[in-house]
Amino acid sequence: MKMKLQRTGMLSVVLAGLAGAAQAALQLVPGDKPASGFGGEPSSISVTFSNSADQDFNSEIRTRIFQTSSATAVPVSAAAWKTLRVLPQQTVRESARLDFPAVKAETKFLVQWLENTNRVIGTTEVWVYPTNLLAELKPLLGEDTLGVLDPNNEIKPLLQRNAVTFVDLGEMALEDFTGKLAIIGPFQSKAQMREGLTRAVQALGKHQVAVVWLLPPPGKRSKPVPSFYSVPSGTNAVVVAQAELVSRLPENPQAQLNLIHFCKLALQPQPPALPESNPQP
Repeated sequence: MKMKLQRTGMLSVVLAGLAGAAQAALQLVPGDKPASGFGGEPSSISVTFSNSADQDFNSEIRTRIFQTSSATAVPVSAAAWKTLRVLPQQTVRESARLDFPAVKAETKFLVQWLENTNRVIGTTEVWVYPTNLLAELKPLLGEDTLGVLDPNNEIKPLLQRNAVTFVDLGEMALEDFTGKLAIIGPFQSKAQMREGLTRAVQALGKHQVAVVWLLPPPGKRSKPVPSFYSVPSGTNAVVVAQAELVSRLPENPQAQLNLIHFCKLALQPQPPALPESNPQP
């Protein structure tokens, strides 16, 4: 149900529901970080509920979605989600498919979770993104060529969807590629990587090709490694990153933002720096 009502006091009403939720038997467990999704298509949002009572919780859960700014919250939709059963003293993790409107830039939404239609169980903060994030690669490339070695066909469909032209490196020797940027991986295991891949990546660097190399998950006995790091190569760099940073790429905005960041870092290397000790405003 689409609603056009907007009131400057609506944001405080949304947040005020949290106070009532704190007194309820069933509560929404806050996540470590905000959720994210794409606008204009269903997004999977993970939520965790905890029942602190001595009785079963068994009731219909509904959602209300608000688009927010610094001082306003605009109602977007309200809908039934599912009938949820949670046993006494039990915590359950659920995945909800929610529809957010199409957006042109990063936009903050709040999702209220309600028991039936009135009692607010909790609120989830969701950052929603446009579906064409990877189109940002086009101005990075200019008239130059992007090469992609994509053994699991995760990246190529997204590039085609965003009209980003590329060369399939799975059909040629890596050493023969002379474009501007190459994305190698992600790999699900070391068995997927070509023999001599490290030498081939080094050869790309000598050809002044910037490289993003997405490694497979480390083995159980592997030494600790950074989530990503940069190896200088001429005026560019080889950025080596763990594949988990781009996991669920088609449905995960943060994974796509990570991939764009790695591409920028490979094309425009930055020296490592210590983290900021003060929180950003």
